[in-house]
Amino acid sequence: MLPILIAGSLASSLPQLPQLPEIKRAPQVTYVDRSGAVLGVRGGPAPPPVDLARLPAYVPAAFVAIEDRRFYQHAGFDAVGIARALATDLFKGRMAQGASTITQQLIRNLFLTNDQTLERKTEEVLLAVQMEQKYSKQQILALYLSRVYFGSGCTGIEAASRRYFDKPAARLTVREAATLAAILKSPTGYSPVEHPDKSAQRTRLVLDAMVDTGAITPAERAHALAHPPKIYAADPARPAQYFVDWTDQQVRRLTGPPVEDLVVQTTLDMPMQQDAARAAREVLAQERSGLQAALVAVDSQGAVRAMVGGADYGASPFNRAVLARRQAGSAWKPFVYLTAMEAGRTPDTQEVDEPVTIAGWSPRNHTDAYLGQITLEQALAESVNTVAAKVADEVGRDNVAATARRLGITSPINTDPAMALGTSQVTPLEMASAYGAFADGGVRVDAYAVQKITTAGGRLIWRRPAPRPVQVIQNPSLGEMNQMLRAVIAEGTGVHAAIARYDLAGKTGTTSDSKDGWFCGFTGGFSACAWMGRDDAHPVAHLAGGGPPAQLWRAFMVQALPRAGATPIPPGPAPVIVAPPTLATAPPPPAPTLPATPPPAQAPSVSEGQPLPQQPAEPPY
Repeated sequence: MLPILIAGSLASSLPQLPQLPEIKRAPQVTYVDRSGAVLGVRGGPAPPPVDLARLPAYVPAAFVAIEDRRFYQHAGFDAVGIARALATDLFKGRMAQGASTITQQLIRNLFLTNDQTLERKTEEVLLAVQMEQKYSKQQILALYLSRVYFGSGCTGIEAASRRYFDKPAARLTVREAATLAAILKSPTGYSPVEHPDKSAQRTRLVLDAMVDTGAITPAERAHALAHPPKIYAADPARPAQYFVDWTDQQVRRLTGPPVEDLVVQTTLDMPMQQDAARAAREVLAQERSGLQAALVAVDSQGAVRAMVGGADYGASPFNRAVLARRQAGSAWKPFVYLTAMEAGRTPDTQEVDEPVTIAGWSPRNHTDAYLGQITLEQALAESVNTVAAKVADEVGRDNVAATARRLGITSPINTDPAMALGTSQVTPLEMASAYGAFADGGVRVDAYAVQKITTAGGRLIWRRPAPRPVQVIQNPSLGEMNQMLRAVIAEGTGVHAAIARYDLAGKTGTTSDSKDGWFCGFTGGFSACAWMGRDDAHPVAHLAGGGPPAQLWRAFMVQALPRAGATPIPPGPAPVIVAPPTLATAPPPPAPTLPATPPPAQAPSVSEGQPLPQQPAEPPY
């Protein structure tokens, strides 16, 4: 009799139902990798309603079975449940039972607070009745599954499925669907990550309810119980959030504030990204606390395939790969030696490693020893500072700066004598792009992140135009530099970066007092740059580019090279051969010249931020 009285009372109130508020949701931008895997979402906190037609039938059935098994029969409130709850509340003398239907939960989620008062509960029921009059059961359930909170920062079943199982909701198994439905009673108490035993117990309860409601058979329940899913302790997409933040800034500049849901196809390769993040974690785990790492990998077109902006995005979302300008150390020297090759020197050109003073500055070698007469190839392989400083002074530091600009360095470049040893501050993204020219046959590589932008319905908004190749290194200089950079890995400071059966080249970099360590290297059509150091730029004992940074680079490249389709380093264009004039008319040979200014720089595709606090520049060794 009591449920009938309650239902009659509520029915008599229908003419006085409050106006159902408008359901609002800010537009969102969904970022996907080059294969379509979701990387992250930016914009309004609530995703669009779930497309129930794309979900296995047992997925919504799991939530109905455990949360509101009379969902398809009631008109917004469950009179039987309310009667049972009222009886319990009267017995305990307080409001202990909620008896909220899915529709009521949605109303509370959208419009109300969680206050346990009779007035708030009455308003909830009245609005639920009106919602049932205005929307279909399928619409209500779809909206509910998109707005419910699953813990770990996940709103909506799609985000939860990707967070806990690294798959879209359309591919959930029966056991996985039940696990997600089990979370709702307490997102913290029944988290499959934090409380796996309690999660498993409630998941069993959900499966039992699914059998009771006919959503699955007893045999399907037994199969589900026998096949527990893999639960990801950490969000599989978390390492990609540095990249998503960087890309989101570019998208906002291209589209302005979004007025509808957008989908952005990016260049990121999620498996490669996960390998990069794993390599960073493993190398940093062997080092002292406080050390940070960054890594960027780009292909021959400039597409950023992996980006690590720090040790842990959750602990520090500052993206060191694109925002932290740090001294490049000896990783800068390829710009010095390329300028020298273009001025007529060769890898076999002899220089003397000896004490030298330039404009009152005297560089030292990291060993404090001198090798005497050596070739430029040996000087680069052993990262000899005195020779690099003399060569830069001889060919002109302004010309070295012009070379770096031509290859893609956009940060300010100083031209004091110590610039030859990398006292200019650059980002890992810039360095990976600049080294990409060596990997790409001398063609400039400008890093980018966005392939195309569409609406959620598939309408094209923007597509990246086909790039126009710009040859920035000619032969024989390109071939000579690649020969020298191969020697760094084969027999020089970068031997710890070697990977058998791959054509690799690169350069180590270490700044003064070991504040920064770099390794930048490449193979055919694929370059990557790794940096390690502290955010406060304090010295790190024994940090050297040939140590942990080279180990990080190698650990990543071992996994990335097969996936990237690595090829031998391309030889680049054929050198231009000019026929010698006859003896009768031969003019005196012109002196080698270098461009005084670089060609017009292309607009950088990154949003540069302020550098981290730096100590006064010191000559790196």
